[in-house]
Formats: sequence, structure tokens, C-alpha cells
Amino acid sequence: MSDTMDPGQQLSQDWWRTEIIDMRPGEIRYRGYPIEQLIGQVSFAQMIWLMLRGELPGPGQGELLDAALMAAVDHGPQAPSIAIARMAATCGVGLNNAMASAVNVLGDVHGGAGEQAVELYQDIARRIDAGATQDAAVESALQHYRDHHGKFVSGFGHRFHPLDPRAPRLLELVDKAAAAGVVPGRYAVIARAVEAALGAGRSKPIPMNIDGATAVIYAELGFPAPLARGLFCLSRSVGILAHAWEQTQQGGRNKGPIPRQFLWTYDGQAQRDVPGHKD
Repeated sequence: MSDTMDPGQQLSQDWWRTEIIDMRPGEIRYRGYPIEQLIGQVSFAQMIWLMLRGELPGPGQGELLDAALMAAVDHGPQAPSIAIARMAATCGVGLNNAMASAVNVLGDVHGGAGEQAVELYQDIARRIDAGATQDAAVESALQHYRDHHGKFVSGFGHRFHPLDPRAPRLLELVDKAAAAGVVPGRYAVIARAVEAALGAGRSKPIPMNIDGATAVIYAELGFPAPLARGLFCLSRSVGILAHAWEQTQQGGRNKGPIPRQFLWTYDGQAQRDVPGHKD
């Protein structure tokens, strides 16, 4: 305890404890690094790494993280989060409100696929480390996944793209990083084995999508699975902001999910009278 701080002051200061930021008048340090040294020297992706991991990324690591983040920024207004951002913008709220509304729907189904894919890859890796062959590990892990999550395997297949154009490019970057010793390359091998297992015996393959590919990168870089969802939220926030801003420039008031000349399908009771009603 400081000689100049009484127990009450110390208790107040210790109420929040963090290793992330140290700040006092005229000084700001992130993980020990003065902000004035970081500015102009460290990219945004590298800063994300520093904030989450406690150290600056090594050569090539920040660039690979940056590629994953930029690849998933947007997928158009047919994505629920983007549509919500645009609808919110027509309701008279600010950009922050529109962004918050959109980010709040990035859940297990829309937004959580990357986290689930990392968990699957890591489960396969654990089974291999325990002595299973790769094929056996993939088969048993997929069965475990389906038992808990259903038949759709996160990170593979796409309802819009027969082949997601983002995934091959990201895997190409992972392969280059593995060849350079930046990452081990283990999870790229595992992900491709999952892709092969899912497509076995089918007339059409079930290729890896953006979530499966970014999950490879996050796993290769050593991020825990829950952070894959947080990183996706950071990435998609860029598209969310862009669409919310564009919608504010286009105008429009109270735009719903479908044009007003179209109505939803009603399949409830036919019109009927309240008991006791008299004309």
C-alpha cells in the first residue's frame, strides 16, 4: 500500500484491476507501451493483437490477422446484421445505435460460426494428440459436433455461394505463412480434412466458407475460440457502419424488412366475431 494512500483510497483504486491500460495525467500506456510510440508504428490489427494477447504480434502474424478481419467485413443487406443496421438508420437513431442494434444479433447462428469452427478444429487436434488417426479424429469430432449442434457444420457450405471466393484466398495466405514459419499450418490441414469428410460420397462438395477459413487463421494464431466471435464482431462492424452511414445519406423513413406494398403471409384464424359481439 502506498504511504500516501489510505485504506479507503486503496480499496477504491483496486476496485478495477487491469493489465491492459495504465493511465495518469499526460501518460497513456497500453500493455506497457506508450501511446505516442504506438501511433504511426503499429497497425489497427496489430493493436487488436496487443490488447487481446498482451504482446505485439510477431512478423507475419499481424498481417494474417488483418487479412481475416478485412475479408469478413460485409456480405450485403441480405445478411441480417446489415439489414438491421439499415432499418435502424431509417428510424431516426444515431450511427452508434444502428451499429449496436446490428452487432446485438451476431449470435450463435449469425456470427458464431467462426467460434464453433475453431472449437471443432481444436477438438480434432485434441483427439489426434490423444492418439487417434486424423481420419478417426475428424469422424468422431464431427459426430460429437452434430450431436450437440445439429447437422449443419459451421464453417462449411454457403446458402448463397457454391464456392465462397474468400475462403481459398485466405487458405492460400495461411499456406504461405506456414511455409514461412509464421504459423504451424496444423489447423489448415485439419480444416481441409473436415472439408473432405463432409464431401465424401456426395455429388456436390461442401466447401469451406469464410467462417471456416477465418477460423483456421484464428486457430493457427492461437486465439481462444470465444475470441473468434469477438473478432468477427469487430470485422463485421466495418460493414455495419458503412451501410448505416449510406442509409442515412439515402434517407428513407421506417423502412421494414420488405417493401410496404407487400404484406407478410398470415396463416392464422379466419376473421371471426368476438363472443357476445352485436352489430
